[in-house]
Amino acid sequence: MKAALILIDIQNDYFPGGPLELKGITEATEKAANLLGLFRANRWPTFHIQHLATKEDAFCFAPNTTGVEINDRVKPLPDDMVIQKQYANSFRDTPLLDKLKRDEIKRLVICGAMSHMCVDATTRAAFDLGFDCIVIHDACATRDLKFAGQVLPAEAVHGSFMAALSSGYAKVIGLNEFKSDMPPSENR
Repeated sequence: MKAALILIDIQNDYFPGGPLELKGITEATEKAANLLGLFRANRWPTFHIQHLATKEDAFCFAPNTTGVEINDRVKPLPDDMVIQKQYANSFRDTPLLDKLKRDEIKRLVICGAMSHMCVDATTRAAFDLGFDCIVIHDACATRDLKFAGQVLPAEAVHGSFMAALSSGYAKVIGLNEFKSDMPPSENR
């Protein structure tokens, strides 16, 4: 089954010093970079997803800022596909589906940010579109959320969303498990 890597919103505004710093983003990005290296070494297709705010005065992912740029640890190469989006679902109003179909991709390996938003929305949409999905949980990051007067720690938010995705939408595994399970002929 031909696979592609989908790296979602690993952008500078999520890193320390950015306006929407995520817990564990640096560690998750190191795992994502390792995964990207594996895909590049095998010449397997890679898609970088980049969220762009629609307003110039947006607090996050504003056009023409360093915050909107994909982080250097997973910086796209000239031949890498970059898909820009304005919604949580990476398929909505983007060419992603057409490009995956053109390349006859059947399996998506997904990682990035935020676990509870774009990773979740993209994975569910991909499953509904008929893709076999694998989410690399330790290459994803999120943040604390507030609900009903409580602060929900990022770890609990992340765990809840990974558990929900693993209940039928995706195989949710760590990077090491993915690397040990990956068939050498995956994309031949």
